[in-house]
Amino acid sequence: MDHKELYSGLIRLHILHHAVHEPIFGLGIIEELARHGYKLSPGTLYPMLHDMERKGYLHSTEERSGRHSRRVYRATPLGKEALEDSKQKVRELFGELFEDHS
Repeated sequence: MDHKELYSGLIRLHILHHAVHEPIFGLGIIEELARHGYKLSPGTLYPMLHDMERKGYLHSTEERSGRHSRRVYRATPLGKEALEDSKQKVRELFGELFEDHS
């Protein structure tokens, strides 16, 4: 069992973190997440990005480079606010997860 359902919120926060700092795109964020041990397929990632955009956390535009185009995502003000709010909750959770119970 790989417990993927437990990681979905962490993946969304990771996406939001990067989208706050720089524009992101599908393959680039798949590669970034893979560096952190998350193996996502486009069939998993793109619905997640679309859902985050539908909820107002991300905004996308199509950017062209010659004959190629790609959808680029950036965090919205709501996304930035949500990330800031989440940081405190993540700090508290991680503090509890790594408390020494000896």
